[in-house]
Amino acid sequence: MAIHQRWSPDEIRRTESPSRTLDVVELVAKILIVSDSAAAGTRADSAGPLLRARLVEAGFGVVELTIVSDGVATVEAALRTMVQGFSGVVVTSGGTGFSPRDLTPEATMRVIDREAPGLSEAMRLVNPLGRLSRARAGTADRSVIVNCPGSPKGAVECLDSILDVLPHALKLLQGEGSPHPPETGGSTITSS
Repeated sequence: MAIHQRWSPDEIRRTESPSRTLDVVELVAKILIVSDSAAAGTRADSAGPLLRARLVEAGFGVVELTIVSDGVATVEAALRTMVQGFSGVVVTSGGTGFSPRDLTPEATMRVIDREAPGLSEAMRLVNPLGRLSRARAGTADRSVIVNCPGSPKGAVECLDSILDVLPHALKLLQGEGSPHPPETGGSTITSS
């Protein structure tokens, strides 16, 4: 059983990128909570509202929050539905640890076209327990998918570690060349 919550497209924002060299980027996000107990309604989801608040604070319009049970098939199906025709960020929370049903990374690998290991590595560095994370990140068509832990605090910490580079990643996924921002050590040479 999946639980869906959608918000009006009016909440989608066109936001100036924090980089002086990037154009305006539409910052849109979806959240996928992976939890047997939250999907069954026996426990309230705590991570979703915190992730939504942090994304909104960072200028993203959050248009959907979906809750599914753990498992490769359920997570894969939800991710495929969420990225279809979507240009934005999909943040998952839950299923990245060592429990037998923690299979979010396996499902994510079935959906992404290309891995973005730098995002996963940055998220793992924010907390000593990050060394136990099996989280993945990558692109699926014009979306970026990132796996965060199920812990509400850990999920927000991990998201915070990559929020600054997501607008640049989304701009690149739009298929247009984009200058590498000098403030990130790049030049104004256009990437292809």
